[in-house]
Amino acid sequence: MNCSQRPICYRQRGLSMVTFLAVAVVLIFVAIGGMKIGPAYMEYATLKKTVTRVASEHRTGSVADVRKGFDAQAAIDSIDVIGARDLEISKESGEVVISFAYTKKLPLFRNVSLVIEFAGASNQ
Repeated sequence: MNCSQRPICYRQRGLSMVTFLAVAVVLIFVAIGGMKIGPAYMEYATLKKTVTRVASEHRTGSVADVRKGFDAQAAIDSIDVIGARDLEISKESGEVVISFAYTKKLPLFRNVSLVIEFAGASNQ
């Protein structure tokens, strides 16, 4: 039956094999990138949560107390990207503010890497 005999002609729809493979390759690269980048952002979120918790627990404490508190909490949360000596501790309006910044280099494949710069503070 050809189109002249039918009231409505239907076109074939779908992906060709080449288009399907191209889409699959792109999705695979995005998935691999997400699996490599995801843990770095989860680590940053844990670090930010820890810094905020330590700052709230040591509101009026000394710098040494804040560093000791961070070391204890970092051991519990398995934080190893920065240490207590890397924190910038200051007081604003009588409250302790802890700031941090670090760079994370993630190898993607062969000689291609991704560099992410993380920064945060307890009052943000």
